[in-house]
Amino acid sequence: MRVLVAAAVSGLVSALVLGDGLGINLLLCAVAGAVGAGMTALGTGRRIKPWHLVFAVAALLLCVVPAVSGADGAVMLAVLAAFCLGSLTLHGGARWVGVAMGSIGLWAHFMPGLAWGLRTLKERRFPARARVGQVAKAVGVSLLLLVVFGTLFAGADSTVADLLAHLVPSVEPGETPLRFVFFVGGVLLALGAAHAAAAPRRWDRTEIRAGKERGRLEWAMPLAVMNLLFGTFVAVQLVVLIGGYGSIMRRTGMTPAAYARQGFWQLLWIAVLTLVVVALAKYWAPRSNAGDRRLVKVMLGLLCTLTLVVVGTALVRMGLYMDAFGLTRLRVNVAAVEIWLGLVFLMVLCGSVLSSRRWLPRAVVLSAALAVALFGLLRTDGLIAEQNVDRYRTSAARLDLAYLRGLSVDAVPVLDQLPDDLRTCALQPIAAELADEPAPSWYAMSRAEARAREILAAHPVVWDRGQACRRVGLVEAGSEYR
Repeated sequence: MRVLVAAAVSGLVSALVLGDGLGINLLLCAVAGAVGAGMTALGTGRRIKPWHLVFAVAALLLCVVPAVSGADGAVMLAVLAAFCLGSLTLHGGARWVGVAMGSIGLWAHFMPGLAWGLRTLKERRFPARARVGQVAKAVGVSLLLLVVFGTLFAGADSTVADLLAHLVPSVEPGETPLRFVFFVGGVLLALGAAHAAAAPRRWDRTEIRAGKERGRLEWAMPLAVMNLLFGTFVAVQLVVLIGGYGSIMRRTGMTPAAYARQGFWQLLWIAVLTLVVVALAKYWAPRSNAGDRRLVKVMLGLLCTLTLVVVGTALVRMGLYMDAFGLTRLRVNVAAVEIWLGLVFLMVLCGSVLSSRRWLPRAVVLSAALAVALFGLLRTDGLIAEQNVDRYRTSAARLDLAYLRGLSVDAVPVLDQLPDDLRTCALQPIAAELADEPAPSWYAMSRAEARAREILAAHPVVWDRGQACRRVGLVEAGSEYR
């Protein structure tokens, strides 16, 4: 019965606070669903392991991102990662197949969870029917008193009226169908989570046959060639590092930015494809005796070590490119992926040395989730704007207004510091977007959007049909005001 109550609370919370946007309301809904799943798991005698708690905390941390950042891409990525991590928390998993399937397995529990909830409700004898009636009466009387006296207090003082308007969710009659959809979605998610907690699918028990064992020569020669090639690249990079990039620039005539751009994408693909090679080599590795297993550790460990140097080289090149042309979302995203790939190779390297590697799949998934959370909580659009504005101020670099105008509300505090026409041109798209929509309630608005609205209310943007952009040389921006 407690699970059904938790599901109903999850549905009510979803219906009341999810209709206006995403903010702290997503965390409230997630907590409501997590409480029901936790009670179910404890009620069935399921043992809560440390990894479950770590994944649960990380999933809730991801749900904080919409309350902090206003960047749609970062928010959607965090929501998706939170769902996958929550699913993995409920199912568990230590092997690669368990972690992979456990991350998406919650989808299969929605309909069974609903049927389970309806069956439980139908078969319930309700020995405490009188108590349920008392609780319902108490809730009804409390709501009635809140409505009556809240209305009177709101009419007596405009400040109290504004406070209640922001704190209490309001439901317009025309929004009833949408609210009902959110209610059903909240109930389904809570019941699905509870069903997964009570009867998780043990994907770890799926038997995956090891690949056909290859002979030492057949297996080791391709890896030896790769290690030799990677070692040659690393040696060349060390020579370049000792001699300085200046000698390369003088010999080739390339600028540092052109040199960085020349090989960065290739190095990124090298890192990604090397992960595939390591996985396949592990699948077909010789393992008949201790000598074979030692050979596997040495060859794969050397390859991972050399790949770490390749990842470091790619990051150095991206740093040169960013110094020359500034930050963009693509450059920040790719650099973040490179850093994460380096961390993965480091974990794989540690896993090849340690005797037990059951922690490796979970550690890889957790590192990805934390990277997504950090990416959202840092509000990278603000960092991008700050770096570009600093470059404009300190080195007289060209300010790419066309790009800055496409950033999210995370960038408003930095763009607000630009002088006159630059500020007007940079902030006009964001100001127009915010002006077209009324400010949502506190629970449905990110801190970044709230801060942006405060700034634009204190220093409004002048609507001049693109004249400010034309004065600073951004002629094409005027077309949207014609």
